[in-house]
Amino acid sequence: MPPGPLGIPIVGNRHQLPAIKPWRKFAEWNKQYGPVVSIFLGSTPVIILGTARAAWDLLEKRSEIYSSRPRFIVAGEILSDNKRGLMLPNNDHWRKWRKVLHSGFHARQAETYKEIQSLESKVALQQILNDPRRYEKHLQRYAASVVTSVTYGRRVDSVDEWIVKENMDAMDYLTSANIPGKYLVESWPWLLKLPRALQWFRREPEERRKRDINFLMHLFNDVKTRMQNGTIPDCLTSQTISNQARSGLTDLEVAYAVSSPFGAGIETTAGTLTVFVLAMLHFPSVMRKAQEELDRVVGFDRMPEFGDQESLPYINAVVNETLRWRPVAVLGGTPHAVTADDAYNNMYIPKGSTIFANLWGIMRDPVMFPSPDDFQPERFLETSEPRLKTFELPFGFGRRICPGMHLALNSLFVNVSRILWAFDILPAVDHGGNEVKPDPWNFTDGFNSRPVSFDCRLVPRNGRIAACIEEEYKAAMTRLDGWR
Repeated sequence: MPPGPLGIPIVGNRHQLPAIKPWRKFAEWNKQYGPVVSIFLGSTPVIILGTARAAWDLLEKRSEIYSSRPRFIVAGEILSDNKRGLMLPNNDHWRKWRKVLHSGFHARQAETYKEIQSLESKVALQQILNDPRRYEKHLQRYAASVVTSVTYGRRVDSVDEWIVKENMDAMDYLTSANIPGKYLVESWPWLLKLPRALQWFRREPEERRKRDINFLMHLFNDVKTRMQNGTIPDCLTSQTISNQARSGLTDLEVAYAVSSPFGAGIETTAGTLTVFVLAMLHFPSVMRKAQEELDRVVGFDRMPEFGDQESLPYINAVVNETLRWRPVAVLGGTPHAVTADDAYNNMYIPKGSTIFANLWGIMRDPVMFPSPDDFQPERFLETSEPRLKTFELPFGFGRRICPGMHLALNSLFVNVSRILWAFDILPAVDHGGNEVKPDPWNFTDGFNSRPVSFDCRLVPRNGRIAACIEEEYKAAMTRLDGWR
């Protein structure tokens, strides 16, 4: 097997794996032992991939055996009753789920969502202009409204709305339950044979599952009612309901399937936009260079549009570098599992191994990304590596690549370009008039790790821009009335 730290009988390496931010320990082990490391969590072999090359070689080139999932006892079975497609093994149920998501988010379909993304971005700009201190909430509202519009045919005006708060609570719980090594039962499945009353790990996720089902079925039934009334725009859920007889999915299975973008899309998109703001505070020269490109291509009398994207190579590079510098999906999303014995560079990888592509470490590989702590968009403009020109690396690998990738990239481009066009992003100032920059390493501990909230100043660059934002906001709200 690949090299790695020595464990102890029965426990394996569980005692060496921190409960908080285990991806950092993974990166230390990759640095010490090499790009492919093996550990044991109980009796389960775990393979940690610390370079993009190793991840591409295994998870993409050998995807026929590396596209399944390990067993998720708490997050998959107890919490989700094996109905969350992200956690399903490579079986018929997963293929049905994947078909639903692919139909709603493939590249051509994603093009049809650009209008709603542009309109919601104009709303977010106006909200930031008038209430800059709550910029993070405005970015979360943007992400929530886009994904609810696309998925359920309804938009949201505030992150304080019930469906947004309930969704974020559900996702926070799911990602916390999915941290490797957190639950003893994942390493010792025989604990499931204990009398049910003694299975102490069941109570919380089972209570949460009831709450999740009520929430997801409420959204499903709301769409069904509006379909019957003829009052709903076309959306993923209405499409899936219309095709339900053909797909063979139950109502609850549909409710879970269509919730995937709602669950994952808000935290990752809003979190990545907050990473972008954090980066601009620490690398103001990048902000100035990006603004120079925007001023030259766009000017001050209109805001950037999707049609400008090909003319804004540096802005596209800023988006890519944001995804690299601090990836929110630190462990490359949900881990893979290998379904057959395999060998890689003379290392044995046994069937049933859990495979983590540690994006937190991969994006800091100094061979592929020299000076990884620096925010350098130029690395994506000066590269000859084809995979860095398209840069799908942050969205996973092979057959398990994120189906919402195109939607997410469009959201990042339209918001990054417009925020840079509209505002100077400046550090907060303390009572003594001194600038205060947030800690660039202060991130949350969940499976999706985003910056801990921080203060900053977003100052309009000039009056013409501010007037344009207000004018575009009014026009956007008129167009959005049909999505309420």
